[in-house]
Amino acid sequence: MLLHVLALLLGLALLCWSADRFVEGAAATAKNLGVPPLLIGMVIVGFGTSAPEMVVSVIASWQGNSGIAIGNAYGSNIVNIALILGVVAIIRPITVHSRVLKKELPVLTLVTGYALLTAWNMEITRLEGWIHLAGFVVLVGWSVMQGLRQRHDALGKETEDELLVHGMPLSRAVFWLIAGLLLLVVSSRILVWGAVHLARDLGVSDIVTGLTIVALGTSLPELASSIAAVRKNQHDIALGNIIGSNLFNTLAVVGIAAVIQPLTFDSVIVSRDLTVMALLTLSLFFCFRLEGSHRISRSGGVLLLACYIGYITSLVMASLGNR
Repeated sequence: MLLHVLALLLGLALLCWSADRFVEGAAATAKNLGVPPLLIGMVIVGFGTSAPEMVVSVIASWQGNSGIAIGNAYGSNIVNIALILGVVAIIRPITVHSRVLKKELPVLTLVTGYALLTAWNMEITRLEGWIHLAGFVVLVGWSVMQGLRQRHDALGKETEDELLVHGMPLSRAVFWLIAGLLLLVVSSRILVWGAVHLARDLGVSDIVTGLTIVALGTSLPELASSIAAVRKNQHDIALGNIIGSNLFNTLAVVGIAAVIQPLTFDSVIVSRDLTVMALLTLSLFFCFRLEGSHRISRSGGVLLLACYIGYITSLVMASLGNR
C-alpha cells in the first residue's frame, strides 16, 4: 500500500507542476503569436487549467477504469464550485465585472443540465461522446466570437497584465508547452496507477476514488490560480478559471473519455453526484443573478465550503457502509 500512496502523491505533485508549466507555455506562445489577451484568458487559461483532468480521464478510460474517468471529471466540477470558489470567497469576496463571464454562467447551467440528462441511463456512449465534443467546439467558437466583439473586457485586461508579468520568448514558451504536456502524460499515468491500486487496497470503488482524491488533486491548478488571482483583485480571472474548467470537464474531458471507451456507471452517480453538481451550478448562477453587486460574499463562501465538506462526508460514510 505504501508504494501506491507514494505513487499517488508523486503523481499529484508532478501533475500540478507540469500543468502550471503547460498553461504558462501555452499562454505565452499564444501571446507571441498575436492572440488577443481576452481569448487567451477565456480559452487557453480557462480551459488549460483542466489539462490534468483531461489527461487523467483519457488514460483512465484507455485502461478501462470508467470510474476514475467520470469521477475525476464530474468530481472536479464539484471541487471547483464548492471548495475552490468557497475558499476564494472566504479569502476575499468575488465581484465580477466581465460581461462575457456573465453570459457564460447560463451556458454552464445549460451544459450541466445536458450532462445530467445524457447520463440518466447510466451510460455515455461513443456517439454521445462525439456530441459532447461537437458541443465543446461550438462553445469555443462562441467564446471566440464574443471575445472579438468585446475587446475591452475586464478579463482581457487582467490576462494582459499577467502576460506582461510572466512574459517569455517564443522558443522558451514552446519548450514549456511541449515539456509540460509530456510531463502531464507521465504524471497522469503514475497518478492513475496509484489511485486504482490504492482504491483496491482500501476496498473502495474507483468512482469514489475519482470523485475524491483524484478530483481534488487534478483541481489543484484551478485552486492555486484562483487564489492568486483574487489576491491581486483579478476576480474575473478567478471565476473564469472555474467556469472554463467546468465547461471543459463536462464536454471535452467526458467526451474524449467516452469516445475512447463508452463510460458505464452506477445509478447513484446520477442521483447523488451529478445531482449535487447540477445544484451547485444552479446555486452559482442564482448567486450572481440575485445579488445586485454580482458577488459571492464571505458568508456565501462559507456555505459553499460547508456543502463540499458535507458531500465528502456522505461519500466517506457511504463507502464505509458498503465495506
